[in-house]
Amino acid sequence: MHNVLDNLNSIQNEIKIKIKKLNLLNYNPKIIAVSKTFPIKDIIPLINNGHIHFGENKVQEAVEKWTDIKNEFKNIKLHMVGKLQTNKVKFAVKLFDYIHSVDTLKLAKKISDEQKKLNKKIQVFIQINVGNENQKTGIDINSASEFKNFCKELGLDVIGTMCLPPNDGQPDIYFSKMLEVNRMLGLNEISMGMSNDYIKAINFKATYLRIGSKIFGERN
Repeated sequence: MHNVLDNLNSIQNEIKIKIKKLNLLNYNPKIIAVSKTFPIKDIIPLINNGHIHFGENKVQEAVEKWTDIKNEFKNIKLHMVGKLQTNKVKFAVKLFDYIHSVDTLKLAKKISDEQKKLNKKIQVFIQINVGNENQKTGIDINSASEFKNFCKELGLDVIGTMCLPPNDGQPDIYFSKMLEVNRMLGLNEISMGMSNDYIKAINFKATYLRIGSKIFGERN
């Protein structure tokens, strides 16, 4: 069992040093501890230490794991960071506070409908296919503005963009592009940077870092 608290503290220190080096005042990216496949017993030390942002990839796993915990710890913010299927939206809207993977008109519409039923506002990120990869979902950069407007018309609270850059060892290129897209859209939040590249994401003002294995250890 990895010492999750030590791991998180080490990441936080590393980030602080990087921010100081870049002289970025009033910049404080949030760490989403992505706990997919890890049981609640591995997560509780972080909760008890006051960490509030957690991420999951699968709705069913999240419902089983987090329903009781979120009732007990009201300040926890749960992020859906994986692909969201439309048939799981009603469960997702009920449980999650943020959805990072809004990537189709159909999904946006479904989230909007469920929000109205539950009288609840979810904060959403538009997933951008920043590397223009055929095998990945996400909105094409050229369609991002139109898609944002569509989401806004549906009453979605669009706060930022999210990306999964190509795994080609050059995240800087894509993070830089994301910063441009975000500015073009007039959005404040960017969800990018994972266990292998979160320090590079800081160079481009990522505001939410999705860190899993660096905190919890490698998944089976």
